[in-house]
Amino acid sequence: MTSEDTLLKELNPDFLFSKNQDEKVDFTQQDLIELKPYGMSLHNDTTRPFLLLKDVTGQYTLPVGISQIEAGVTLTQSSTTQALGTPHTFSEKLLTSLDIKIDKCIFVEISGHHQYVRVYMSGHPRFQSLKLKAEDAMSLCLHLKVPFYASTSFIQRSKIMTADLSDSAKKISNQPDIASLKKQYH
Repeated sequence: MTSEDTLLKELNPDFLFSKNQDEKVDFTQQDLIELKPYGMSLHNDTTRPFLLLKDVTGQYTLPVGISQIEAGVTLTQSSTTQALGTPHTFSEKLLTSLDIKIDKCIFVEISGHHQYVRVYMSGHPRFQSLKLKAEDAMSLCLHLKVPFYASTSFIQRSKIMTADLSDSAKKISNQPDIASLKKQYH
């Protein structure tokens, strides 16, 4: 690892540029399944929203945990009845003006209750990819119509993570002391 890589990791561990893939890759290009946006799972309890991605056959569904802000942006962007602006208009114009194109978004890692993607790009003078939390990339990638990919192994691990999150949220909701604290602060 170069001193530049070390510095980048120290500055922000959730936002990593890389010339190489420094995470453990447990798939080959042939193992990847292309996924398309399918829908969103929204709840009023303590669980976070999930963007649902499916393959063209409908056999595989990848739940992607996102923040409420990302969910709102995603829902606004998907509206077909309104010609609203999007928070990504500036980013799109900036990338275009710099001749940088985001080519694909591949789900590469699960750490705790977070999924990570590697966003591959062309046209950047120094970097070919960027690794970040999936929840931070979804609405921009959707806006730019970037194709999503994941391995079947990643999809299975994501389903387990989602079930674990749902179980944890149910346990929290069923705790009277925690539920009353939640009401006090919201």
